[in-house]
Amino acid sequence: MGAASAGRASVGSAAVGGVSGRATARASVSPASGGPGGPGGPTGPGRRARGAGDPAGAARAKKRKRVNLVIASFAVFIMLAGLGVVGFTYYSTNVVLPEEVPLPLSTSVYASDGKTLVARLGNENRTFVTIDQIPEHVQHAVAAAEDRNFYKHSGVDYKGIARAAWNNVSGGDKQGASTITQQYARNAIENLKDDTYARKVKEAIFASKLNEKYTKPQIMQHYLNVIYFGRGAYGIEAAAQTYFRKPAIKLTVAEGAVLASLIKQPVPSTTHKGYDPAVNPVQAKERWEYVIGGMVEEGWLNAAERPTAYPEVPAPAKNGNGFGVASPRGNVVNYVRQEMEKWGLCSDSGAPGKPTCVDELRTGGYKITTTINAKMQTALEKAAQPDRKGSVLYGQPKNLMAAVVSIEPRSGKVLAYYGGDSGADFDYAGKNVDSNGDIVGGHPPGSSFKVYTLAAAIDAGISVKSLWDATPFKPKGSDTEIGNANRGAGVCGKSCTLHESTVRSYNVPFYWVTDKIGAAKVVDMAKRAGVTTMWTVDPRQEYDLVKTPAEKIAPSKFDNWTGFGKYPVTVLDHANGLATLANDGKYNKAYFVSKVEKQNKATGKWMKVPGTGAKLNPQQRIKKEVAEEVTAVLKEIPEKNNAGLDGRDAAGKTGTWEHAGTPRNAHAWMVGYDDNLATAVWVGSRDSRKPTIVDKNKKDIGGSGFPAELWKRYMDDALKGEKKSELPSVTGIGDDKAGNGEEPPPPPPPSGPPNCGPLELFCPPGGGNNGGGNNGGGNPPGGPTAPTAPTNPTEPRPGGGGGLLPTSTPRIRD
Repeated sequence: MGAASAGRASVGSAAVGGVSGRATARASVSPASGGPGGPGGPTGPGRRARGAGDPAGAARAKKRKRVNLVIASFAVFIMLAGLGVVGFTYYSTNVVLPEEVPLPLSTSVYASDGKTLVARLGNENRTFVTIDQIPEHVQHAVAAAEDRNFYKHSGVDYKGIARAAWNNVSGGDKQGASTITQQYARNAIENLKDDTYARKVKEAIFASKLNEKYTKPQIMQHYLNVIYFGRGAYGIEAAAQTYFRKPAIKLTVAEGAVLASLIKQPVPSTTHKGYDPAVNPVQAKERWEYVIGGMVEEGWLNAAERPTAYPEVPAPAKNGNGFGVASPRGNVVNYVRQEMEKWGLCSDSGAPGKPTCVDELRTGGYKITTTINAKMQTALEKAAQPDRKGSVLYGQPKNLMAAVVSIEPRSGKVLAYYGGDSGADFDYAGKNVDSNGDIVGGHPPGSSFKVYTLAAAIDAGISVKSLWDATPFKPKGSDTEIGNANRGAGVCGKSCTLHESTVRSYNVPFYWVTDKIGAAKVVDMAKRAGVTTMWTVDPRQEYDLVKTPAEKIAPSKFDNWTGFGKYPVTVLDHANGLATLANDGKYNKAYFVSKVEKQNKATGKWMKVPGTGAKLNPQQRIKKEVAEEVTAVLKEIPEKNNAGLDGRDAAGKTGTWEHAGTPRNAHAWMVGYDDNLATAVWVGSRDSRKPTIVDKNKKDIGGSGFPAELWKRYMDDALKGEKKSELPSVTGIGDDKAGNGEEPPPPPPPSGPPNCGPLELFCPPGGGNNGGGNNGGGNPPGGPTAPTAPTNPTEPRPGGGGGLLPTSTPRIRD
């Protein structure tokens, strides 16, 4: 049995070699067992006893050996193949290094202070920061929360890989337990998103290679720029701004630990509420304490300096942290896009080799500083938003809408802009593109457009003291009477000075002025001041004044009715035109962007993008003496229209236009300026089914109503602290005989000498008859024929607006 046993052992050893090995083993065993007749031979007792005693058992033993052999061979093959695959993957995988990973960075748009957020644009709210902009205690808090051995291991948690593999095979819960390096790889590399065994292997390879290439601080920097913190914030900088309204570098130890505790689960799932303190305050604090405790245990935080109070975390912002353009300031972004296209950074017209401006803003990671003054913008929104409690239009009919633009005359900076409550909706202050691709926008300016007609007249040599006929009439070939808003010939009849006609807002004299100098000169003056676009009415068609000479479109498209505001313009253009008059005729193109920066990822510093930024090019488009004369006339108007500023001189003009074929108003304006600020206000309807504008008492709204109230409230707030302006006085330059009016009849002589008393003690100074007072000594600067300036608002209707108001086709959208 001993020999036989040894023989079986020999066979077992030979079995590793294969079938031929087993045959060789048997041949060598026989002689050692004493020959064929011995105990181990074919006829010997040992063999005979086994074969004769249990032939079936021998067969089973052979079968078991074969099965075990096959399993062992397969296992060896799988292990070798697996090691080969892992090795091949390791050495053949081209690892994408962190600086090559295209992280989508959001673009932040700020007010002029560089701090107040106007909008944040992009699919991911992310701002890149370098490791020196992340406090060390924040880095340690993240390590304490996610990977306490981060500074010790080689970047891979092999136990985590094994556990994930077992759970996938056994059907258990999928688990992570990845290191910070592995998490970075998974978040940065697109093909590592799925939670599988293969992903874990590849993730480990990436992590290992990253660990070989980068230092721990570098890995931490890249990790903290890609990880999601909830509330739409990707990366530590966006998280700091979102949760604590401050940059990451200013985070306290307690605040840094709050952000670190969010990483594990920043948003709720079906099984857990997550760790946002606004959603799950109890467990958020427990997680925070775990992080703080880990920092102490690892020696990263002195126990004596350990914070004990959970910091206050502001609730999520209702407007999504300024992410996107769905806010009253969103329309500013549309102008930012236009200026970026002008600088060649992008193209919305499909220029080859250029990204679209929308894509460039959403993924380019720009920091854009606009001209918007945060204080003025806030004051404007408070006054103008129709649905905002305390605003001018609050509590009035729901169809009412306001649009306001405010510009700094000496530079062209747009300091405040309100065209609606969302940049994704219709902009009532600027241009829009409709579903047909046509440019729409603008509103009939009514009498507010007379500022350009007056300037054109003075520029043509006509004095504001010239006399004009204000008698209503029907132009030749027209069935529509031109009148003065139901005021007949006014108080001056056929002898109205141009000065008085402006202040009282008579239309007929402005028709005759336009007829005399030509509508082309009025259009050209508006263009020179800053009006870039006008629309005809029937049919409604947009005309680019910058590209088209005025003589080609006036009077063929824009007739004498241009002189008193029939044809629509935008609120932005009107404000730009007023700014030119306020700047003594020197034009600055209105602009919104003062600086465009992009971050240098190597240093983290923001660098100005070459070729961008404001390039001022002031142009003296209107003679200074002309602009000053216009200002001198207009400065009398605000006080007479409920819009006088608090202790300040200001020039202004109201305007109103009716809805087609009705006696009801559809557009009301108040525009005006001083040396510091030019502001245009429009009030109309946002409901095309209700185009007319009446207040809650069913009274018509005109320029001296809500528009004047809004203009005054905003201007008083915006100009606080600014130097008061000293506006010029009327000079009467030009030809005072240029008008079509008549000299007024001389005043009737007195019926007799005044009763001065026995000693003439009660006679007026200067004599007992005329006394020097009957020949215009108390009249306004319009000349001896001008009556005393009115003390009541000059608009013709309750709340009124001064304009004609002839039949015209209604706007497409108001």
